[in-house]
Amino acid sequence: MADPALHHETQPLKQIAVDYTPEACDHCAESNSIALTYDHRGGARWRTTSRFQYGTFSAHIKCPGGNTSGLNFNLYLSSLEGDKSQDEIDFEFLGKDRTIVQTNYYTTGTGNREQIHDLGFDCSDGFHKYVIKWDKDFIEWLIDEKVVRREDRKPGESFPDKPMFLYASVWDASYIDNARWTGPYIGCDAPYVCLYKEIHVPSRTAVE
Repeated sequence: MADPALHHETQPLKQIAVDYTPEACDHCAESNSIALTYDHRGGARWRTTSRFQYGTFSAHIKCPGGNTSGLNFNLYLSSLEGDKSQDEIDFEFLGKDRTIVQTNYYTTGTGNREQIHDLGFDCSDGFHKYVIKWDKDFIEWLIDEKVVRREDRKPGESFPDKPMFLYASVWDASYIDNARWTGPYIGCDAPYVCLYKEIHVPSRTAVE
């Protein structure tokens, strides 16, 4: 029987794919850093080139500063972005308030499990470490090594189990819920740059 701890061995992220606006995504494989820019071109979204099934995913993130109202910046797992039956596990920063972060997870396209967490800092002030630990029996979200949320699989309830990519993006989400989620987009401090470094993914990928 495989050692469950093997799921949580990690390695630095070497290669990414950019789903749109590649010129707004600057990736340096040597330094294991990525900069995403939101400006007149819109934002950009990067992802891993392969899916993973369970494991530990982490990044040090410095979110954009200024008036970020309307924007969403994030780090999340999804079986396929845009698929209506996706599994997903999220960290989402809401531009209207950079002192909070939202966590959520989806199973076969169903979410509505949002929780808001007070960070105790402004996420644009410096780099902080965000970790998703995904196991077949639990999910943990950690910030600066502290568990902020844990969800355990319950008998008879669905749980994320589809192989997933690691994604990150910066985008204008002000059209959602009449701007109540992220605030109205102002854009007076564009360009907005979200920085990711020391990105780690599981050592073992899922079958493609």
